[in-house]
Amino acid sequence: MKKRTKIIFSVLVVAAVLAATYRVVNRPPSASLESSAQMEEIIASSGCMACHTANPDLPFYASLPVAGKLVKEDARLAYRSFDMTPMLEALKKGEKVSEVDLAKVEKVILDGTMPMAKYYLVHWGASLNDTEKQMALSWVKSQRAAFYPNQLAHAQWSNETIRPVQDSVPVDMRKVILGNLLFHDVRLSADNTVSCSSCHGLNTGGVDNKQFSEGVGGQFGGVNAPSVYNAHYNFVQFWDGRAATLADQAAGPPLNPVEMACKSFDEICEKLNADAAFSKAFKEVYPDGFNQANITDAIQEFERTLLTPNSRFDKYLKGDNAALTAEELAGYDLFKKYNCATCHVGENMGGQSYELLGIKHDYFADRGTELTIEDNGRFKETKDERDRHRFKVPGLRNVALTAPYFHDGTQATLEDAVIAMAKYEVGVDLSTQEVAQMVSFLRTLTGEYQGKLLVNENDLQK
Repeated sequence: MKKRTKIIFSVLVVAAVLAATYRVVNRPPSASLESSAQMEEIIASSGCMACHTANPDLPFYASLPVAGKLVKEDARLAYRSFDMTPMLEALKKGEKVSEVDLAKVEKVILDGTMPMAKYYLVHWGASLNDTEKQMALSWVKSQRAAFYPNQLAHAQWSNETIRPVQDSVPVDMRKVILGNLLFHDVRLSADNTVSCSSCHGLNTGGVDNKQFSEGVGGQFGGVNAPSVYNAHYNFVQFWDGRAATLADQAAGPPLNPVEMACKSFDEICEKLNADAAFSKAFKEVYPDGFNQANITDAIQEFERTLLTPNSRFDKYLKGDNAALTAEELAGYDLFKKYNCATCHVGENMGGQSYELLGIKHDYFADRGTELTIEDNGRFKETKDERDRHRFKVPGLRNVALTAPYFHDGTQATLEDAVIAMAKYEVGVDLSTQEVAQMVSFLRTLTGEYQGKLLVNENDLQK
């Protein structure tokens, strides 16, 4: 065994010398980063695309019995956690890069965890020098300033990956009023028993606090209902991302046989048209009256008003240093330390990417229950194997009010969810103190709705 180890090490050293020589000759000049093209050079020369892509350019020693196995596993895990191809394509086109990708790049540079030590042990020139690190970090910051401006935050927090929730966004109030009525209207269901608010109660954190929501005839769906609050910020809707807009999302449940069970929107429109007063009011805003496009447009416009600004954390980001306690600030530091702030970004602290549930450990094997179609996540829509068990990242706003957690509703408490996420996404077993601190921080994310602190009436009744 010792002899084989020496042989492998000798091969790696030779490869390292060759790689280092190539790197010295071909290293891009150390200059201030002025364009995405320069960032593209840094990514290429640092070996990122050797692992973070569907078709990695593996080195020759990947074919060796022992070293090769390690290399291939590293590449597999790298691709599972971060596919950099879309980012590289955006760079080449001069387009904006996903803010999740920006956060991931920034985090590994600040931590010094990429390139991996065992990678630049062989590829000596692959490690970033200080100038390149600063160039890359400056590029991330400039991308945020240009495409994801943090205008509500205090200057010292302007480069945070999380932004305060806006007080409001521009809407057509006539449509909002109609959308509010439709959101609470049971006539959108076949038997006039279920409305949008049945599963997304505005008095219960925008959810129903059930593992799976109950539809017509007492039927239960197979996925946990996410909060409707701040859904305006999500880049797509539903856990599997099958709806591109809030209007698309609003069109789904009425026709779902388990949820509202209508055969078509014609059935809904017929019932609504029978209400002369409502029909008259609706036609004043939508002259062509009730149809699927108009109904879902009105609901979308109403849901855009379901913002919850002014949480204690938002007040902290806006410059109120007394808004959070030492315990809560410690929790926020841990939130960033353990990579939570790389996926839970933006105003809604999530909803901007699809991520794999079970990067470090097999969540579904440990869960010990039969897999369901909903467990496939994004794969349901794309049929791309990489998307299996990959879900839209949930927003964390008002998360203290929205138990149970995860797409399968298996995590009963915030503590359970924090422990599970650390284990399956980061590969860390948190201490009791760390869990308590992170939960304390997450409780500061409850915001205000219509000028009052959001509460969950289900909690008040316990």
